[in-house]
Amino acid sequence: MTIAAPYPSLGAAKERWYAPAARVLRRHEAKLGLAIVLGFLFLTVAAPLLAPYDPYDQELSSALAPPSAQHLFGADQYGRDVFSRVLYGSRTALLAIIVADGLALLLGSALGLVGGFLGGAVDAIVMRLVDVLLAFPYLLLALIIVAALGPSLTNSMIAIGIVYTPQYARLIRGQVLAVRALDYVRAARAIGTPRWRIMLRHVLPNSFGPVIVMATLQAGSVVVETAGLSFLGLGAQPPSPDWGALLADGHNYFLTAWWIATFPGLAIFGVVLGFNLIGDALRDQFDPRRRT
Repeated sequence: MTIAAPYPSLGAAKERWYAPAARVLRRHEAKLGLAIVLGFLFLTVAAPLLAPYDPYDQELSSALAPPSAQHLFGADQYGRDVFSRVLYGSRTALLAIIVADGLALLLGSALGLVGGFLGGAVDAIVMRLVDVLLAFPYLLLALIIVAALGPSLTNSMIAIGIVYTPQYARLIRGQVLAVRALDYVRAARAIGTPRWRIMLRHVLPNSFGPVIVMATLQAGSVVVETAGLSFLGLGAQPPSPDWGALLADGHNYFLTAWWIATFPGLAIFGVVLGFNLIGDALRDQFDPRRRT
C-alpha cells in the first residue's frame, strides 16, 4: 500500500492565498496603494501614447520654460519636456523593480532554502556569506559593486539585487527551519521523496508568505536606491530619462526652475508610497500578532 505525503491540498492552498488576498483588499490603505501602483503601471505602459514630446528632443528656445499648457511640467535646461521625461522614467523604475528585486528574491530564496533545509556545514557557509554582505552598509556595498562593474543602469540594478539578497536569505531560512519540522515534510522524507522535490514542492511554497510582504516593501526601496545611484552618476547615464538623473539635472536649478527636480521627486514619492501601503497591509495580514 502506498502512503501519500499529507501536504496541503489544492483547496487548502486556495484558502491560504485567495481568502487572505480578499481580506487585504478590503483595507483602505491597500486599496489606495493598489490604485497608485496600478496607475504607475498604466503610465509605464502608455508612456509612448501619453507623452506629448520625445523625451530626448531638445528645444533650446524653451529652455527652463515654466509649467504651462505647452509643457505641463515645464522644460529643463536643454528645453526637453519634463512631463515626457517623467513618464518615460517610470519605465526605468519598473525595470529596476523587476530586475533588482527579482534578482534579490531569486538569489536570496535559493540561499535560504538550501541552507535552511540541508543545515550543517552548508547552512554555516551560506549564513557566513550572508553575514559578510550584511556587514556593509547598503549604499556603500552598492557603490563598491557599481564601481567594480562600471556605471550603468544594468550594473546598478545588479548591485542593488546583490545588496538586498541577504535579507531574503535570512527570512527564507527562518521560514524553512520552521516548515521542515512539520509532519507532512517528515512524511515526505519517510516515503523516500527526493530532497529537491521536498524543498520545491512542500517547503518553499509554505515559506513564501512573508517573502511576498518583503518583496512588496523592497520594491519601493529599489526605486529609491536606483534613483540614488543615478543621482550620483553611477546608474542611468545622460540623456536617459531616469528619475534619479532628472533630480541630478534639476538640483542645480532648484531656486530658479523648481519644476525640473520637483516632479521626478513626486513620482518617486508616489511609487514608494503605493508599494509601502500594499506591503503594510500584507504584513498585517500575514502577521497574526498584528491581525485584527
